[in-house]
Amino acid sequence: MNIKELVVKNRSYRRFYEEEKIDDAKLKSFVELVRYCGSGMNAQSLKYILVNNDEDCEKVFNCLGWAGYLKNWDGPKKGERPVSYIIQLHDESLAKNYFCDDGIQLQTILLAAVESGYGGCIVKNVKKDLNSILNVPEDMKIIQVLALGKPKEKIHIVDMKENDFKYWRDDNDEHYVPKRTIDELIIK
Repeated sequence: MNIKELVVKNRSYRRFYEEEKIDDAKLKSFVELVRYCGSGMNAQSLKYILVNNDEDCEKVFNCLGWAGYLKNWDGPKKGERPVSYIIQLHDESLAKNYFCDDGIQLQTILLAAVESGYGGCIVKNVKKDLNSILNVPEDMKIIQVLALGKPKEKIHIVDMKENDFKYWRDDNDEHYVPKRTIDELIIK
C-alpha cells in the first residue's frame, strides 16, 4: 500500500474479529516505530503498556467509553471486542509536556497496524479506574488507549454536508464518516 491507501484505510474501527489475535511480538514491533518519530524537545516522555490477554483486555474494555455520537451503542459486543490494547502514558518525571507527540506516535502505530491487516481506534474516554487496574506508576499519566484488532466493520468516507461532522451508522450497521472536501481545507 502507498501512504494514501494506508491513511484512507486507517479508520476508527470499533468492532473486530475477536478470534483474530495479535501476538506480543507484532504489538511490540508497532510500538518500536515510535522510537523513530519526532518528539518535542526530544524528551521522548511517552511510554506504553501492552495488553494482549483476554482477562486483561476485558478489564481495559470495561474502563472505556465508545463512540460518543452513537447514543444507543455501548460499544462492541462480545465476539467483536478489541483483542489488544496499547495504553499510552506520559512519564511526567521526564518532561512536563508531551506537545503533539501523542498523536504523531499513535498515528504511526495505527498505520503499521493497517499495513499488517489490523485496525484500531484511539479512545480518550478512559475511566480513572484503569490506573489502579494496570498499576500505573504515580509519575505516569494515561493519555489515551489504542484498541486494536482485525476490523469487522465497513466504514465509508463521505463528503461533509453543511458542517455536519457527526459520524453515523445505517440500517445495515455500516459506519459513515463525513470529511471536509479539499476545497474547504485549503483557504489560499
